Amino acid sequence: MKNKCLLSLLLLTSVLASCAQSPTGRSQFIMFDADKMAKMGVDSFESIKQEQKVSTDAKTNQYVGCVADAIIRVLPAEWQEGWEVVVFDSEQVNAFALPGRKIGVYTGILAVAEDADQLAAIMGHEVGHVIANHGGERVSQNTAANVVLQGAAVMTQGSEYQQATMSVLGLGAQYGVLLPYSRTHESEADVVGLKYMMEAGFKPEASMKLWENMNKLGGEKPMEILSTHPAPDTRIKNLAKHIKKYSSQGVKAKFARPSC
Repeated sequence: MKNKCLLSLLLLTSVLASCAQSPTGRSQFIMFDADKMAKMGVDSFESIKQEQKVSTDAKTNQYVGCVADAIIRVLPAEWQEGWEVVVFDSEQVNAFALPGRKIGVYTGILAVAEDADQLAAIMGHEVGHVIANHGGERVSQNTAANVVLQGAAVMTQGSEYQQATMSVLGLGAQYGVLLPYSRTHESEADVVGLKYMMEAGFKPEASMKLWENMNKLGGEKPMEILSTHPAPDTRIKNLAKHIKKYSSQGVKAKFARPSC
């Protein structure tokens, strides 16, 4: 009976999942359609706007909007409409983009991104997460991991090994799948965003300078293997490699650098 329950859980996961491919050609495990993810993103964004102070500074909004517009106009044609960009008046050094074409920028990050080129690196990176459907992939991975853990609980229920098995599987899901994939998403968004900023006319080397600035912020950093983000030095080396790669492939500006 326990085996049948586990098999049913695994089969349900397989039926719900579909194969997809990211902009870099990486295979993806997706269980949720784009409309569902967009609704989740829109709902989350509306909640954030209610909870966070929205900046009313005209100059700051114009600056962020200028950079965002430059990135958006080089996106694939089907992604060039319907974006909402909001600046949040907060010291947080952060920015994000959500399914549903929502972009949030905290004013705190503008002190780290020293110019429009570095802000374009941030903007391209965040938009890259959305276009690569990293949100859908992360939700799918967490859902599948929970299915497996529930199945293991059924299999070991009442056994002296239940607690040990669940602990090992829990750590395995966290450090073996979820965190590495999160680092994969960050690196992939760096690469996708780099191409967008180059095509938008911004200086690609600014992406490396941005991470040098981020690295200077200091603070205790976890070991890379236990972090959801690659170490800044790793990101800088990967960006340098792809700047050279894109240049050799003839990737270049489609528009003149905007005077943001």
